[in-house]
Amino acid sequence: MTLQTQIEQKLAALAPDVLQVENESHMHNVPANSETHFKVTLVSDSFDGLMPVKRHQKIYALLADELSGPVHALAMHLYTPSEWQARGGDRPDSPHCRGGGK
Repeated sequence: MTLQTQIEQKLAALAPDVLQVENESHMHNVPANSETHFKVTLVSDSFDGLMPVKRHQKIYALLADELSGPVHALAMHLYTPSEWQARGGDRPDSPHCRGGGK
């Protein structure tokens, strides 16, 4: 099982309306086929009433094993359904790392 699939399975515990896990390792200066840099877009009712730091803490708890080992970076875009709708179903793009894509 890929690390990306493992992350997706763990985040499914939040009953997301939207879940996108993107491996962005290719945008960084890492070996080919790495799974070290990810971006998560997650929309869930479980974020209702939570400040951004509390939302991030939920993700950190679910992905503790991955974050203590193979995952070097994790960009998180975490929304309630109403916030996601207000954004038009859009999240920010990630910048390219200096030296990335070599």
